[in-house]
Amino acid sequence: MLKITFSSSMPKTVKTLVLFAADDKKLSAELKASAKAVDFEFKKKKFHSHTGSKQADTVVLGGLGDVKDLNDKTFEEIGSAMVQNLKGEKAVVELDVIAKHDMGKAAALMAMGALLNSYSFDKYKTKDKKKNDKKKLKEITFVLKDTASAKKHFADMQKIAEGVFFTRDLVWEPANELYPESFAKRVKAELAPLGVKVKILNEAQMQKLGMWSLLSVGQGSARESHMVIMEWNGAPKSKKTKPVAFVGKGITFDTGGISLKPGAGMWDMKWDMGGAGAVVGAMKALAGRKAKANVVAAIALAENMPSDRATRPGDVVTSMSGQTIEILNTDAEGRLVLADALTYMQKNYKPELIIDLATLTGAILVALGHEFAGAFTKIAEDDVKELQCAGHGVGDMVWPMPMTDEWDKMMDSDIADVRNISMDKWAGSATAAAFLSRFIDEGQKWVHLDIAGMAWKPKATDSRPKGATGYGVRLLDQFIRQTIEK
Repeated sequence: MLKITFSSSMPKTVKTLVLFAADDKKLSAELKASAKAVDFEFKKKKFHSHTGSKQADTVVLGGLGDVKDLNDKTFEEIGSAMVQNLKGEKAVVELDVIAKHDMGKAAALMAMGALLNSYSFDKYKTKDKKKNDKKKLKEITFVLKDTASAKKHFADMQKIAEGVFFTRDLVWEPANELYPESFAKRVKAELAPLGVKVKILNEAQMQKLGMWSLLSVGQGSARESHMVIMEWNGAPKSKKTKPVAFVGKGITFDTGGISLKPGAGMWDMKWDMGGAGAVVGAMKALAGRKAKANVVAAIALAENMPSDRATRPGDVVTSMSGQTIEILNTDAEGRLVLADALTYMQKNYKPELIIDLATLTGAILVALGHEFAGAFTKIAEDDVKELQCAGHGVGDMVWPMPMTDEWDKMMDSDIADVRNISMDKWAGSATAAAFLSRFIDEGQKWVHLDIAGMAWKPKATDSRPKGATGYGVRLLDQFIRQTIEK
């Protein structure tokens, strides 16, 4: 992980120095001339490198844009963009005082953006690894007067970044390394030392609980399915208060089962556990920063494979709730594992609110692309608004989607209580949400987030390198801040 330090004095030797400015008024004559020579514009996230300076081997000019437009989000974006313009192992960033801004917090935000965008997953690379490691940026020192404020703000942010990185690591892992059992063990190893109570259910235990919906998904695989339950009691004096609950879909690989997916692109289905990854990353962030909130989480882990034991289209299974499900398409498996996880959560914890995250449908990408997760609810509209607000603040965007009785009726089965797909090809995300709503008790507040377009991105964006994004960690953390810790 990129090392971030804050100092009130400039190091004795500086190879790469970053100077931010809105214009050239405070620059030395040398740097003014350099900026003028290339017609450098001091716009936000614009950078210009000048070599052979008296101040450092390389001076990188960074544009701030109009200082009136600077806010928490833009400071983070600037820090994120800065990383892509730095070469060498170490860099020093000198921050001048900007009127009406807490420069300690600004430095921390820039550091957070830099840290998040410095991430890479090279665990399995061997060729030229040492050579590439030497080229990596390893440390950034921010020089400013108010180091105490910067350190205080960043200590909190760093714990969130660690949660994001944990999620990204999990989502990047290949399915031969990350399968239900190994996933469960990694969660316990990572979270238990932080004070999170972790319980792992195996197949025998789930059978006793009647989780045949979840178990039906993994029965074609040689890998056992698991459920992991996590408890963070950060507000022990509020034990009477119902906890907030997170539930994550954790399909560690999805072939589609007997309803086999096309071969092209199937390799991407290692990230079909992105919802579970987000949930455990959020729990790591909350525990890491000692959040003053009581939160419980569950992830349903299975591998969806075709075999002579696999669930067949047309099979009927009984869920933990007692409802029977006609499985018409084994590739609509995420909703099946979530059904039992949602029931388990309600029966055992009676939470104030349940938020589930799942890479559930390709249809949500048609509607919202890679820019927003779709939020579905029946009676928790205020919580959706809070999630939307929280997401906007940290860049994990959420958009509210409709739910109607018509979509619910489309999930009626001829021979069971409910079927797992609609017979209509339209409104795939909405009918999936309607299926999940069948497993929500009357009066229970619940929000379903379809994050299929957000867990993995084909192109890099601010604070998010290409691939695993870590979406959901900051969203859930910020939601807890706004609603529980306010």
